[in-house]
Amino acid sequence: MLKVVRVKVKILGTMEVLTQLQIPETQTRTRILQTAQKLFARYGYDGTTIRDLAKKAGVAKGTLFRHFTNKKAILIELATQGWVEILTDLLTELSEMSSYKAVAQVMRKRMLSMSHNTDMMKICFCEAQFHPELQERIQSGAIAKMTDVAEAFFATAMERGVYRRMNPKVVAQVFLGMFAIAGFSQKTLLEPDASPQAMQEMAEGLADIFLNGVLVKEE
Repeated sequence: MLKVVRVKVKILGTMEVLTQLQIPETQTRTRILQTAQKLFARYGYDGTTIRDLAKKAGVAKGTLFRHFTNKKAILIELATQGWVEILTDLLTELSEMSSYKAVAQVMRKRMLSMSHNTDMMKICFCEAQFHPELQERIQSGAIAKMTDVAEAFFATAMERGVYRRMNPKVVAQVFLGMFAIAGFSQKTLLEPDASPQAMQEMAEGLADIFLNGVLVKEE
């Protein structure tokens, strides 16, 4: 009986040590990703070397490669995580819409949240076009899921007679395209220091075009 107790104590002690080791390892991985996000956004993926990344993250190159097989693996994880966050935010906002016509509130929230995450947005949208494997990963993962959710959302609105009947997938794709523009609105459509009022006006403008089109309705 005494031997069994000693073995248990030894195992528990080992588990405690392993837990203590795992916490810094997780923190190190997070620090590498955060550093990579800043460097990729500022200098681009090709303009950032592993040496610079390791130095800025405060880790040895060997430590970096223990967490990631190569620089491309870091880029893919960053972009994938970024799109998961975007998808999660969109799902939340769609579920909180006060009505099927409240598109402006979703657009405005996109502008506010994405303008505070410009580094992530640069990586998600800009770097993907230069790396086919990353583009495929994003398309088959986050964007495909996002489109499915939006399609179901608009299909339900059509069934309830809120939207006119048409291909819900096309509507979802148009909406997501505007949704992406809303994320970049402060850099592309508005002045750099645009006020909340200006963002609100832009959000309402995008929503109005999406809901009503641009043609004058015939009497």
